[in-house]
Amino acid sequence: MSLTHVATRHDVSPEAALGAILDHRGPILLDLDETLYLRNSTEDFIDSARPRLPALLLMRALDLVKPWRWTGGEPTRDVWRVRVVSACFPWTARHWRQRVADLARGFTNLRLMEALRAPGTTTIITTVGFHPIVAPLVAALGLPQARIVAARLWTFADRRDGKLQMAQGALGDETIRSALVLTDSAQDIALLDACARPLRAVWPEARFRHALSSVYLPGQYLSQVKRPGERYIVRGILQEDFAFWVLASIGLAAVPLAHVIGLLFLLLSFWAIYERGYVDNDLVAARHELEPKLSEAFASAPVATPRWPPWLWALASGAIAIVALRWPNSPVPADFAAWAAVLAGTHFWFALYNRLDKGTRVWMFAGLQFARGAAFVALVPIAPIGAAALGAHVLAKWVPYHAYRLGGKAWPDAPLHLIRLMFFIVLALLLGFAQGLAALANVTALALLAWNLYRARQELVAALSAAHRIDRQRKEPPP
Repeated sequence: MSLTHVATRHDVSPEAALGAILDHRGPILLDLDETLYLRNSTEDFIDSARPRLPALLLMRALDLVKPWRWTGGEPTRDVWRVRVVSACFPWTARHWRQRVADLARGFTNLRLMEALRAPGTTTIITTVGFHPIVAPLVAALGLPQARIVAARLWTFADRRDGKLQMAQGALGDETIRSALVLTDSAQDIALLDACARPLRAVWPEARFRHALSSVYLPGQYLSQVKRPGERYIVRGILQEDFAFWVLASIGLAAVPLAHVIGLLFLLLSFWAIYERGYVDNDLVAARHELEPKLSEAFASAPVATPRWPPWLWALASGAIAIVALRWPNSPVPADFAAWAAVLAGTHFWFALYNRLDKGTRVWMFAGLQFARGAAFVALVPIAPIGAAALGAHVLAKWVPYHAYRLGGKAWPDAPLHLIRLMFFIVLALLLGFAQGLAALANVTALALLAWNLYRARQELVAALSAAHRIDRQRKEPPP
């Protein structure tokens, strides 16, 4: 939970805060973001970057690297974000200054602004927002003469040390001791404790809007809404589905590097559509289920979920994938038609799955897992042992879902990787009996066995550690 929403001993209603401002004689240290300005100035500044898609990709790259780990942690994150955006898109500051008038008209806290116009009121904007960003905004809000205490963009210290030290350095302790402080953030508790009249009010009109949240990017809904905090793209897709795509087919590839690159773009193409199925699943659940299982992020809608851009991404990345997979030869129209059919079929199956009862979904879920595990075979040949591995992968995904739907309300804590290893060994042995040991004595088979063992290593050790002989146990006498 964000500290902004944590209760403090200084909490008051907005109405009480307005009354206190009218009664106060002395300086007023006023927070800006989500207080006087009903949005976040830093997020809106980053949202001014153009072109928007490269800016969003840059922000996601920063979130992946997390360079603020070395400069003071999360409080310094915005320093990195604003610096990088300003360096890579230097025209953002100009665009921001062109936007502030419209933003001020739409998101000024009018009730608070009216109270600040009372005679004798001395307003000092005190914010951890950045001075080059907030200065034109404060002027556009109607306080061009207000003093501003804001974070400096060239240092991490202001964000790291907090608002109290910034205010002490700029205003002095005496001013703070005589001041009324109004903020919405529990992160300002130290400043609130140091002033004469501490007020923390959360304004119902305020809305935190993530920068570039209207820009669609595949994977955002999955990582931020459907499975937030799970690193699912890495752990659930790249280390699972994609790994088996590669291992099951690379032994037959003419150009292995081009083959892997092609599979990566094919994965992007597939998941642009499959992720849209997750969006539809949540929307249908919210509308029609009595107890929908939705993440907290679903209500805040932090990412864009348009209808048609996923198809543009899917078709474009699919075309790139086909060219790479067919390299050095040229693709044929049948390749594009086959992949388009896979995408359309996946979309239709997921939409039907979302609208059927949960008992029927048990069986349809196997089709979704087959699409995830084996969609690429519409374009890529696989070894027979690869088919066994993909079958084991699909079955291992379906078994826990079957137990979940028919056995209880919670997803079972099943040893997924160990189940898959067992299925793979059984299917591989059957393949060996049917085609001879040559089907198992190859690099692809060894690689698939090694990867299954590696992924199942912890579950396998736990299962072996728990095994014991019951014929050597001492029989307990009946009570």
